[in-house]
Amino acid sequence: MVREVKKNPKITTKAILMNLGSARGNISRQTVQRTLHTAGFHGRRPRRTPLLQIRHTKARLAFANAHLDKEEDFWSSVLWSDETKIELFGHNDVAFIWHKKGKAFNPKNTIPTVKHGGGNLMFWGCFSAGGPGNLITVNGTMKKEQYIKILNNNIRQSAEKLGLGHQWTFQHDNDPKHTGKVVKKWLADKNINVLQWPSQSPDLNPIENLWRELKIRVMARRPSNLKELELIAKDEWAKTPVETCKKLVSNYRKRLIAVIANKGFSIDY
Repeated sequence: MVREVKKNPKITTKAILMNLGSARGNISRQTVQRTLHTAGFHGRRPRRTPLLQIRHTKARLAFANAHLDKEEDFWSSVLWSDETKIELFGHNDVAFIWHKKGKAFNPKNTIPTVKHGGGNLMFWGCFSAGGPGNLITVNGTMKKEQYIKILNNNIRQSAEKLGLGHQWTFQHDNDPKHTGKVVKKWLADKNINVLQWPSQSPDLNPIENLWRELKIRVMARRPSNLKELELIAKDEWAKTPVETCKKLVSNYRKRLIAVIANKGFSIDY
């Protein structure tokens, strides 16, 4: 049973029983589960990760090895950036509630929904070890021209606010709107040093940790409309603790070590 699970973690208890064939005897599903639990295996929902092809894992390994010996001062001089979408009703995911018979439709016992969804907002943001930078609301679908406008109005201002000085590096991923010729030319014309980034690597960008925390704090305040969502998101982003940002950056080498240990595949960050 343990060999079957090691060979294929997605195998079901039913399939394990079928594979046992004549050796099955009176073994039940419960026996299979107990046996696997004793061996340290437990059923869990699989983590969702980006699809990584061989070229992606090679690029991630190359990035990790090339930057493994960078000093913490280097990572502290990086301005990390990304976009994220926050749903208005995206986190009202209560699994169950307690109520008495006949009280199912009491307002306290229901989760409000909107027929076509509550809507959402897209944000662009940046941060460094010195704290959060600007958080900007994206109007509609962001294209290269809007992206350049956001960069023009925010990255130098954020770098100055965060005290990055003159020798700093800008990070963004390989989204097509980030890597277009007009964007690359704008960055080159502005003499902005860009960190070469491996594709399919959100787990290497520490801003993803800040996005998760931001969404939790925003939904805890239960915005009732998109305007409230925008105001609350910007308020909570500005209150991101500097110590949190500093810790994410100071521990960055651990991510690179984890990528190397996992042979370029996704890591738990």
